[in-house]
Amino acid sequence: MQITPEKRPLRLLLLTFSLFSISFAQENITIEKPDSAFVFRYEMLAPPPGPPGDIAAKDLTNDPGEAILVTWSNAPGDNDVYHTVDAYLIYRSDNPDSGFVFLSRIPGGSSEYSDSDTSLLNGRQYYYKAASLYGEDTLYSAVSGAATPSAQLFHTQRVVVLVLMLAFSGFALYFIFHAKRGKTMYVRPIAGINAVDEAIGRATEMGRPILFVPGLGDPSQVATIAAFTVLARVARRVAEYQTRIIVPNYDPVVMAICQEVVKEAYSAEGRADAFNERDVYFVTQDQFPYTASVNGTMLRERPATNFYMGKFYAESLILSETGFVAGSIQIAGTD
Repeated sequence: MQITPEKRPLRLLLLTFSLFSISFAQENITIEKPDSAFVFRYEMLAPPPGPPGDIAAKDLTNDPGEAILVTWSNAPGDNDVYHTVDAYLIYRSDNPDSGFVFLSRIPGGSSEYSDSDTSLLNGRQYYYKAASLYGEDTLYSAVSGAATPSAQLFHTQRVVVLVLMLAFSGFALYFIFHAKRGKTMYVRPIAGINAVDEAIGRATEMGRPILFVPGLGDPSQVATIAAFTVLARVARRVAEYQTRIIVPNYDPVVMAICQEVVKEAYSAEGRADAFNERDVYFVTQDQFPYTASVNGTMLRERPATNFYMGKFYAESLILSETGFVAGSIQIAGTD
């Protein structure tokens, strides 16, 4: 059916009136509330407050006897539904009847506590009790049985370490036994050690000195201590080949030690008179002035070999570049 232009305004008016009537009816719809007898509070379902139960204490395993593990069952209402327990209070005493001292406050929902107080004594009995905190109300549990901290001789969770240690010890004893019987054992050569002998020999052939830089560390650092060991070996070779060694030092204490190391090496080779104390000297404790001094020594003395052993920082690049310009063999080691 076609709608003539004359009827269109009438149809629009009827449609508007219908929509208005529907919206007015919806605004006047009321939902009847249930009877108040069926309305209840959520908290009314929660169980009544009570103390934690089944409290127990025992020595913590795999420890040196410095901890006791305390466990308990959650107080009423302390679950995933109600969460009515604010916290648990833990107490300890060496007398089950009195003298309980507060140890810690544990959040609600917990069921264990590790007492690792350093005041615990091995072989002494301790008693514990817990209290559940409901707002301002505190409800105490019964006293636990006696627990005695004691050290364990064997850590049960480190059996794998024991097995590996025994296996390694077995291999070591096997090779030691065969080495003592005269069997030839192959030891993989270390390229750096072989290079030391070659570098010293090259310096001897060229008649040029060896420069040993012990780094910027102090005597307490591992890298500096290792540098002393390497210096002792190099100095003995130098004394044997009658080659000059120059050791500029950043630290005065390191200088004193290096002097003794080199002097001892010369004495061990029977050439104590060939030791020149001035070749082991102190420069400065400023990083880059020290670097500049060592660079100047390289360019003046033209050492055949440079050893960099110890603690190094940004100056290492400058030293190595200068050594390259001087045409030196360079061997370095650090941590």
